[in-house]
Amino acid sequence: MTAIKENRFWSFVIVSIVYAVSTVVGIAVYGAAPGDYRLRLLIADVVATVVTFAFSVLLGNASVYDPYWSVQPLVILACCSYAGEMNLLGWLLLAAVFYWGIRLTMNWAYTFANLNAQDWRYTMLKEKTGIFYPFVNFVGIHMFPTLVVYLCVLPAVVAINEGFTFAWPCLFFIALSFCAATLQLFADRQMHSYRRNRNGPFNLNGLWKYSRHPNYLGEILMWWGIAGAVICTNPSYWSLALGAFINTCMFLCISIPLADGRQSRKEGFAEYKAKTHTLLILPVKD
Repeated sequence: MTAIKENRFWSFVIVSIVYAVSTVVGIAVYGAAPGDYRLRLLIADVVATVVTFAFSVLLGNASVYDPYWSVQPLVILACCSYAGEMNLLGWLLLAAVFYWGIRLTMNWAYTFANLNAQDWRYTMLKEKTGIFYPFVNFVGIHMFPTLVVYLCVLPAVVAINEGFTFAWPCLFFIALSFCAATLQLFADRQMHSYRRNRNGPFNLNGLWKYSRHPNYLGEILMWWGIAGAVICTNPSYWSLALGAFINTCMFLCISIPLADGRQSRKEGFAEYKAKTHTLLILPVKD
């Protein structure tokens, strides 16, 4: 098994099998679960996450879960579009989420080394939490992100299932989502270029010269765009913005502090931080 986990090709095959199994189980649970479509989808999503978690424990690598963030919305909306009657708004939402999800999944595939490589944050959590790590792994690394993305994609699910009709203000928010995903595309490519060349302790290529986390900015704006596109057609569903709000809080309160904390170990971080913005892509500070 060690040799297989070190092989990139077979690692891809194993991860693909994990997600195929999780998808089949999730769809089966959705069909059998009680309640309306939102509750059934939540139950199916949770069960699929449990299956993914079980495989990650079996394989000894919590990063088995990493592509779930971008694959989950694609599976959900593909099923919704197949089962429901699509209109213009539905197709626009589907296009925006698929553009975001396919690009992000391809970025994961590009950076995926093998099943022996685990995200540094998970390793850090394992070292810090000790005997409590299995709980942290299940709740913090697996279940919490699943619930966040479920809430983020829920506006599109509701709009498709309930046949929300297109309104012209939707175009602004759909465009925001497409621009946000494109922003992530450029930010990730610039980060890959930096990692290949390592021309300094900090990435000052392109967008990264102005913002320390342009990729996170894109992720935040992506889901505000989806929520806004749905809510502007039916303002009484304003609570569907909860996912975008929690997603924003997660990046501001967890992801950014963790990333900045790791960067702070490098010499010159204080000066670098003073000159750049946390998220916004604005002129460099004097």
